[in-house]
Amino acid sequence: MWKYVIKRLIALIPVVAGCTFIVYMIMYLSPGDPASLALGQDATPEAIWEWREIYGLNDPVLVQYARYIVGVFMGDFGNSFNNNVPIVNEVMTRFPNTLQLSMAALAVSLLIAFPLGIISAVKQNTWIDGLSMFIALLGISMPVFWLGLLLILFFSLELGWLPSSGASQWNSVILPGIALGTGMMAAMARTTRSSMLEVIRQDYVRTALSKGLSYNKVITKHAIRNALIPTLTIFGIQMGNLLTGSVITETVFAWPGIGRLMIGGIAARDYPMVLGCMVMFVICFALINLLVDLAYAFVDPRIRAQYR
Repeated sequence: MWKYVIKRLIALIPVVAGCTFIVYMIMYLSPGDPASLALGQDATPEAIWEWREIYGLNDPVLVQYARYIVGVFMGDFGNSFNNNVPIVNEVMTRFPNTLQLSMAALAVSLLIAFPLGIISAVKQNTWIDGLSMFIALLGISMPVFWLGLLLILFFSLELGWLPSSGASQWNSVILPGIALGTGMMAAMARTTRSSMLEVIRQDYVRTALSKGLSYNKVITKHAIRNALIPTLTIFGIQMGNLLTGSVITETVFAWPGIGRLMIGGIAARDYPMVLGCMVMFVICFALINLLVDLAYAFVDPRIRAQYR
């Protein structure tokens, strides 16, 4: 097991390098000059050249990227073009807020998705099944920014129950957590239903029922655990979507997280800031996939035997 974990951690190196290279080239080829934005329209060509020389932007792009990626693996993400502060400090300051938002969205999705999918499968072709899938379809169809605006209009402006922006209060995370977790809830509910329908039609379920076990015990002790494998796969994908979706959610709700920091870096053409945020997202996504693979072994003894 530990050999597998170490191999997956080593595999993070080419993943981080490849993703940062793609983002670096996109930022490099996009129009606009960060030196002109940083110094203003009245800057002289000499001042622009000197500024670019200080930050190494006059070097060939591959030289710039090689210098950057070496710094990343040494824990140095460079300094911001805007205020010349270390990007590691900025990212790590915002990361707890993004993590808090992701955990709130995860709680919303899991507390609704699993019961909704299981009940929908058990009550197949009933009004409960139809209502559950309608809720899931509605949740997966609504864009995050649109749902966020609706929540702000109703719960903040109309009712005044919850704050509409910021992270200054303990309940500030409720609205962005609901907006971010609704899409994940809908996808996992539909996957859980499909997986449960496949499992409850298996021969071992009919055998357990024929031996006298209650239907509820068969569902809770046998069917749910075997139905978790496809759901865990979707869980890993949706957790990645939580990280990327947090960019939009943090912008709508003015949440001080990494996503909003990256949007500001894109607007200011702050290459190191955007790359630092992307590197953090890539590392988190890879670690989530590793945890999902380990969860497979916990749920299914056959996979655990393969690890041995």
